[in-house]
Amino acid sequence: MHDVIVVGAGPAGSSAATHLARSGLDVLVLEKTSFPREKVCGDGLTPRAVQELKSLGVVTTGPGWFPTKGVRLLGGDRRLELPWPNGGLGLTRTRADLDEILARNAVRAGATLRENTKVTAPLTANGRVQGVRTSTGTHKARLVIAADGASSRLSVALGLRPRRDRPIGIAGRRYFRSPRHDDEYLEIQLDLAPAGYGWIFGMGDGTCNVGVAFLRTDHPDYHQLCSRWLASLPPSWGFTEDNAVGPLRGAALPMGFSRRPHYLPGVLLAGDSGGMVNPSSGEGISYALEAGRLAAEVITSAFRSPFPEHVLRKYPAAVNRANSTPFALGRAFTRALENPHLMRLATHQGLAHPPLMRTALRLLGGLPT
Repeated sequence: MHDVIVVGAGPAGSSAATHLARSGLDVLVLEKTSFPREKVCGDGLTPRAVQELKSLGVVTTGPGWFPTKGVRLLGGDRRLELPWPNGGLGLTRTRADLDEILARNAVRAGATLRENTKVTAPLTANGRVQGVRTSTGTHKARLVIAADGASSRLSVALGLRPRRDRPIGIAGRRYFRSPRHDDEYLEIQLDLAPAGYGWIFGMGDGTCNVGVAFLRTDHPDYHQLCSRWLASLPPSWGFTEDNAVGPLRGAALPMGFSRRPHYLPGVLLAGDSGGMVNPSSGEGISYALEAGRLAAEVITSAFRSPFPEHVLRKYPAAVNRANSTPFALGRAFTRALENPHLMRLATHQGLAHPPLMRTALRLLGGLPT
């Protein structure tokens, strides 16, 4: 019997496991794959994400960490560079590295990690989750955290499916050897398609992370959109087949709290499993790290309380309180930008007014004010 079982060793799961283990709890982390592993992502870490990494005790300097100064927005013939608010620091780091760093950090904090262990079903009794079944056996715990990604088989097994009234995005990402690898701004092309954008993020190691993201219902073929965009870019940037490092890979982006409730008796949802991706930016790492910390704080308080269930039921409110404004604005934003004329108007007018874009970056991006 463990105190907490964490299903999934991505940012949300490893964040929760680290904070819980530091509180002295017995934590078991079950990861279906083994490290290092790939994850389709832009690899960009906002100052909000960097703050969460620091709270975990992760050292964010040295080889593999590339600092960024802000965001560069492009639309039509307009260009605008927006530094991170309040002199904050951003970073890039490949998810193949980052996820393993976070998982090993949880182990150092005292959590037990089991790789290549696939969770197949929840263990339930008296209407409450009391553990999980895996490919190798069963594990019991006082609580379970579902941090098993967008598909979240554990959530689906409990009857929690994505809401149809929430935006679902898709992203395609590929690495290229490029002279732009040391660009200190995260570059975003705003008007590739209605409710879609492209990105070029320098990794500082000779490569760039290049990709596209959009609402899946509008543009199911991210291969075509990405190929068309890359063909329009200067050849000197190196985004050609000869310079490609690996194939183009895609993944779903569960946005705007697309799966709820975030707590059922015995189980908490964190990260992509709870749809904790910002609808306006497609960013999920900072929200996953934050959700893991919030889940750990609520669980720790619950175990110390004479009324633990009352405390645990506060978790959805804590997550909502942290992100309800950017997520609600983001949902409205994505609906509005499905109109291509409005998309062009917002892009061109917004880029012509830097104060407006700075405000939008904070409100829609959920960055610390």
